[in-house]
Amino acid sequence: MARVWPASAARPLSGWPRLTKTSINDLLERHDLTPSRALGQNFLADPAMIDKIVRLAGVGPGDRVVEIGPGLGSLTLGLADAGADVLAVEIDRYLIPALTEIVERSQPDAGESVRILHGDAMKIDWAAELGDTSWKVVANLPYNVATPLVLELLSTEHRLTSYLVMVQAEVGERLAAGPGSKKRGIPSVITEYWGEAAVVGRVPPQVFVPQPRVDSVLVRINRCETPRVDAPFAELSTLVRAGFGQRRKMLRRSLSGLMDEAAIEAADVAPTARAETLDLEAWGRLTRQYCAGNDNTEG
Repeated sequence: MARVWPASAARPLSGWPRLTKTSINDLLERHDLTPSRALGQNFLADPAMIDKIVRLAGVGPGDRVVEIGPGLGSLTLGLADAGADVLAVEIDRYLIPALTEIVERSQPDAGESVRILHGDAMKIDWAAELGDTSWKVVANLPYNVATPLVLELLSTEHRLTSYLVMVQAEVGERLAAGPGSKKRGIPSVITEYWGEAAVVGRVPPQVFVPQPRVDSVLVRINRCETPRVDAPFAELSTLVRAGFGQRRKMLRRSLSGLMDEAAIEAADVAPTARAETLDLEAWGRLTRQYCAGNDNTEG
């Protein structure tokens, strides 16, 4: 069967084409589609950026990749071109026909490497979809769900071992912020509990259709096999949310409903410190002290 490429697609270095602004606009018009603001739809339309994302994600032949929010398939084609098996999860049923068309027209045997799943990534039975093997997440995430989605997957899905996600710059900086940073918050500490995060690239609005009003960044997260601190997640999360819930207050005030000053000091943490100054080890010590205090109370 002869390969039929999408109209106006850019020729890649290897077998799969790349979508451009022209081909995306053609596809939207032909399928009578309008990008949804409610779903945060901004379609990636720069072949060089797509290849950069694939490279930074370390995707190669035989890798299994979950792509959340594939949209019209710009990044999907790049991932498949690198030799990956792709599970593309799309919540918008109106995009599915266009996405399916672009994948099937790009490669006659696309069904062997790309599977399109209509569903909400927050509600999918991931165990059933992923099996017992490890997967990478590579995605241009909708801005409105990026933080809760990443934190949920990190805390529940050990099969997803690495992430390269494109998110709003402010969101990405919060995910990767270290102690002392004004960007540090609940997402920073929870991400740090499960893995190592870093901002590895910046993405201008001009590479999208339509253009967002903010810059984006690429965040890489490597999930560790075990938590990075010896402390139960539920209790640590409770303390972190309380601490950052009143981030301008000292810990003796923000944690007052959970721990008194003596307990904070017993964890080798200054009661006068503020939440954003604490590293993960300090949160771990606070959590262990909190658990010990509750055990003593119950006893």
